[in-house]
Amino acid sequence: CGEGVKDYKVGDRVTFDSTVYCGKCPMCLEGKVNLCSDRQVLGVSCGDYNRDGCFAEYVVLPEYILYPIPDNVTYVQASMIEPLSVAYHAATRTPIGPNDAVVVVGVGTIGLLTLQVVRSFGAKQIIAVDIDDSRLELARQNGATACVNSKDPDALQQILALSEDGNGIDVAIDATGIETTVNLCIQSVHLDGRVVLIGNLAPAINFPLQYVVTRQISLFGSCASAGEYPECLALISEGKAEVDSMISKLVPLAEGDKGMNKIYNREGGLAKIVFLCDEEQ
Repeated sequence: CGEGVKDYKVGDRVTFDSTVYCGKCPMCLEGKVNLCSDRQVLGVSCGDYNRDGCFAEYVVLPEYILYPIPDNVTYVQASMIEPLSVAYHAATRTPIGPNDAVVVVGVGTIGLLTLQVVRSFGAKQIIAVDIDDSRLELARQNGATACVNSKDPDALQQILALSEDGNGIDVAIDATGIETTVNLCIQSVHLDGRVVLIGNLAPAINFPLQYVVTRQISLFGSCASAGEYPECLALISEGKAEVDSMISKLVPLAEGDKGMNKIYNREGGLAKIVFLCDEEQ
């Protein structure tokens, strides 16, 4: 610990936010630290906010991005806080409450975590949409009240049929980020509905502008997270977010390159892997 560190000591169990922010710019002063004009993101290599990651023997972190890990949360579970925080931020871009019906399009890791966060908010209906039946089954196990395979030609009609009076869903969340999934979300919501965009696999898409305007549909972009780590740690600690089943494999750090390549090449059905140092095995 550095000389200026006041709230932590050597040996404390901690996790940390991936965003290092200035705390002084207009966005930071509004609590929107994910939009800090001088932010750096650990492990992200794009030029705008590059900061080397944590495949290093030692990493220096500012105290203000540290968070204590509850006693009943393991280190492996805590390794999922960053994607959970992305999901939490997305689910709070527009209010979601007990009377809302929500569709989550794309139930990979972020989509599944978003589904769990939405469930913790008490949404009355949660529809999971994906092209993979095994992912849809996992979504059902994690609280989806209905599942729709988007490869079905009538997928949109199935979603609308599940809505109240067939008029559309309250909130649609896209966790994929391609043209077809964004447009499916837009078409799934009712008049004055809300669409949250997390995924961005495609840097640019076409979407039905006239449809959005005349139906007064609100689109919300969601960028990373903005300090929601305590809420996410609480969700895991209280059993409201289950992350263990989303971890495909625990891998020794010495085999990290092999694990990375398997993920990159989509081998073996792997989604998330966690690297363990020797002393953690």
